[in-house]
Amino acid sequence: MADGRGDAGSRPAIPRAKVEFRRRALAARDALPGAERALLSVAVCARAAALPELDKAGTVMLFAAFRSEVDTEPLVSWALEQGKTVCLPRVLRPRHMAAYRIADPAADLVPSAWGVPEPREGLEEVPPERMDVVVVPGAAFDAAGGRCGYGGGFYDSYLPRTRPGIPWVALAFEAQLVDELPCEPHDLAVGSVVTEARVIRTR
Repeated sequence: MADGRGDAGSRPAIPRAKVEFRRRALAARDALPGAERALLSVAVCARAAALPELDKAGTVMLFAAFRSEVDTEPLVSWALEQGKTVCLPRVLRPRHMAAYRIADPAADLVPSAWGVPEPREGLEEVPPERMDVVVVPGAAFDAAGGRCGYGGGFYDSYLPRTRPGIPWVALAFEAQLVDELPCEPHDLAVGSVVTEARVIRTR
């Protein structure tokens, strides 16, 4: 989120602050009991599916949940049932990922070297400029759309390659929200944050 918050003198401390925000948000997310997290995930996905930008999108980029992330299986299933072109990311090299079309999550997703579900080899790659909406994960978010990821920079490098103006929608639990995240010039803000309780529109 390159919105200029913070002066030059504070910038050396920003990476350290982000690490702490990430740690706290992930600890809060991990602390949610599994059964509760499953119920909350259904609520998050239902709110996301009701968004006009997802409803009208023909090609959507989603993600498969890893560890205690919002379980996106209901949203993936909904998008496929709606006849949308559903794409998920695969990491290709440091700070670079690509999206591939899936038709059957059970058959088309395999664990990566880190255990993250990713599209298998042999699926169609769909370029960023074909996406109508991108749904993103993250560790922590604020009400201005600020996002703290996991430190790999994959979405920071991928999102600028999408068409100007397409929606970037984050999925998160309320437990992951903070008052204000510190930002660096390369940080990108999302347009909406969807939780189990609300949709936060940031622009």
